[in-house]
Formats: sequence, C-alpha cells, structure tokens
Amino acid sequence: MSLDARERLIVALDVPSVNAAEAIVARLGESVWFYKVGYQLAFAHGLPFAAGLIAAGKQVFLDLKLHDIGNTVARGVESVAQLGATFLTVHAYPQTMKAAVEGKRGSKLRILAVTVLTSYDDADLAAAGYELNVKELAAARAAQARDIGVDGLVCSAEEAATLRGIAGPGMVLVTPGIRPAGSASGDQKRIVTPARAIDAGADYLVVGRPVVEAGDPKAAAEAIIAEIEQAKGQGRT
Repeated sequence: MSLDARERLIVALDVPSVNAAEAIVARLGESVWFYKVGYQLAFAHGLPFAAGLIAAGKQVFLDLKLHDIGNTVARGVESVAQLGATFLTVHAYPQTMKAAVEGKRGSKLRILAVTVLTSYDDADLAAAGYELNVKELAAARAAQARDIGVDGLVCSAEEAATLRGIAGPGMVLVTPGIRPAGSASGDQKRIVTPARAIDAGADYLVVGRPVVEAGDPKAAAEAIIAEIEQAKGQGRT
C-alpha cells in the first residue's frame, strides 16, 4: 500500500475532554493528519469534535469497537458513516462483522476488525475461557474478516506479518501498542517500535501517550514520522 509516512501515523486522542483534544491538535498542527477518537473522548462530546476535525480536512479513526446484535451494529455503522470518518472498529465476531459490512455499504467508511486487544496475552485469553492462544485466535479471526469482506484489521505488530499472509494485500493493518525506543510500555503487553511495525507489514500505526504526553508533542510526532520514512526507505513497506 502506497501511503505518505505522515498519513501512516494515527495519534490517539485518549484524553478526557474536547478542550484537551483541541489543545493537542493545535500543538500538533500540520504535523499530524490522522486522529483516533475512542471511548473516553467520544463519551465526552467527542463525536461532534470528530466531525469538526473531518470538516477541517483531517482523517478520523473512530475506535468504538462495536459488538451487539446484527441489526443494532448495522444501524450504528450507518450513523457513523454519515460523519465522514475514515475508519471504524468492530470486534471480530462473524455476526458483528457481517452487520458492519452491511451497514457501511455505499459509503467511504472502512471497517476494521479488532482481532485480539493488545493488552491481552495468552493468560488473559485462558482466563476468559478461550482455548486458543493469542496468535491462533488472531489468525482465525483474520481469516473470517477476510472472507466476510471487512476492510482491515487492528492487530499487534507482533502478529502483523502472519496476518498479512492471511489477509492478503487488499486489507489494511492498523497496529496500536506502538512505542518509540525508550518509551514506557504502560498497560500494553504486546508492543513494538514504529520501524519494527512497518517491517512487519503494518499500514497505519496508532500512537497515544508517547505523543500526547510528550513535553513537545509535535517533535515527538515528527520523530515517529521520520522513523516510518526511514523504514520505508529501507524497503519496509
């Protein structure tokens, strides 16, 4: 997939208010083109804010991880499509994915299926009653998403190379849990650097705290973009 290095960086606006999000976007300026809005901000008047970002020419990834009965998911996706967002996440259960694909029909919205949350490891899955480990479950869900016609996957970069082989070149891979060298891991258990993620086959990298909580968010974002560009220059696309 041919993408500008700057377009590959998605900054996660995991902040408690629209005012906080607006301050970050203002500080980042033209250095960042793509933003993720998740639960925290969405439930604090973040959806009108997201619509404003889109109107201003930014791309928005709504990380809402929908999962409900089919009709509810389909109707919810129809509403999201009207906002003009680029990406929307749903959990990678077959019925949910089928409903999301139906709901976005006729729009430019792209559905991303969340395979296994990057805060989960094998022990977490076992505790939840799954017999498969992280890699096995992610692979199974990726194959289902491909067959259903989902546009892309959210996955750890640790699984990206394997899932690329399953998904093929037509699906986008979006990887959270990205941490530049020297960054704290926080609550993520499966993390990699930007260069390693690109090398593994990721198309988009989601970065939150290393940018948002940096003393100079713009400089932090530019450093990540430079690392992505360098990885691309070494043939890691």
